[in-house]
Formats: sequence, C-alpha cells, structure tokens
Amino acid sequence: MEEQLKRLNINLPASEMQILDVYCKQVKRNKTDLIREYIRSLEKKMRKSE
Repeated sequence: MEEQLKRLNINLPASEMQILDVYCKQVKRNKTDLIREYIRSLEKKMRKSE
C-alpha cells in the first residue's frame, strides 16, 4: 500500500532559495527530492543519538 502524501509549504528568504536553486542545478535534482532526502537523513541522525 502506498503511503499517503502530505503537502508542506515553506517560506524562505530569497538568498536561501537561490542557494537551493543553484544546488539543485549542480546535482541535477529537484527541490522536492532533495528536501525529502534530507528529512530521511534526520531519522538516521535521531537513531544514532539514542
């Protein structure tokens, strides 16, 4: 069964959006993929700190 998707809207300063845009172009990935990957990495960090 596929997990239900939830929507997240964030506000960023223009300077941070520019950083994200440039990084996305460098690694040839979209913002959603990068943010989801980072969130998954937080779970791993939480397990290590237990």
